[in-house]
Amino acid sequence: MKIHLLWKKEEIEERHINEDKIAVVFDVLLATSTIASCLASGARQIIPVLNPEEAFRMKDKLNSATEDTLLAGETDGLPVEGFINPLPSILNSQVAGKTIILSTTNGTVAIRKAAPAKKVYTASLLNGEAVGKRIADTHDNETIVAICSGSRNNFCMEDYYGAGYFIHCLIREMDDAELTDSARSAQLFYENMKEEAVSVLAQSSVGQMLSDYGFYEDVAYVSQRGIMDVVPRLNEAGTVLMDEGDTFSEHGPAEKQRHHL
Repeated sequence: MKIHLLWKKEEIEERHINEDKIAVVFDVLLATSTIASCLASGARQIIPVLNPEEAFRMKDKLNSATEDTLLAGETDGLPVEGFINPLPSILNSQVAGKTIILSTTNGTVAIRKAAPAKKVYTASLLNGEAVGKRIADTHDNETIVAICSGSRNNFCMEDYYGAGYFIHCLIREMDDAELTDSARSAQLFYENMKEEAVSVLAQSSVGQMLSDYGFYEDVAYVSQRGIMDVVPRLNEAGTVLMDEGDTFSEHGPAEKQRHHL
């Protein structure tokens, strides 16, 4: 298995992402953490969209079939008017049985850009171990591309750290793996800072911004490693669902532990 890493979503090109690749998208603050948290809290599905305008169009389309739909979205860390702020502390108690249409500045854009890949998973610190195990169990001799979403064409330290955690977990499950320098550097960064997750996220530019807005509690929450067994995957219809093989209970997907805000 070959493992590569892209520093930001703007690096996605056809040669990087096509039907020969398995993509794993990271937007640790906050889209892919929010996706994991929503699915662990019982959401039916997440629909990632490019912008609020597409979100409204999608909701109008879905309302002909169901009213169990929530709009969640932010632009530059602030909630969009008419949308729920896409923070775990706000969404977790509202999503059970619901479809979430999610619009974020970077993460949902990265997921959509990665769609040409053979499979697209989303991961964070919350569920990076589960995604790594699933890929190790179901894919062999594939090329895995970890995609850091970044922020408006800038590198983001928290995505790099989250990708390093995922790579650390993935190669722990395998006998052999070939890492590019970018993937190896993320792995080493995580392993050298693995006990500093809260500090890494809080000191990142996005973490500082969220803390300034009063959302430090969410930054701390999503810094927890491996507490969720959910494996979110983008399907051909553009919807993120639990990947086949996850464990469900009557109350929704199983979590390793319940770490509520």
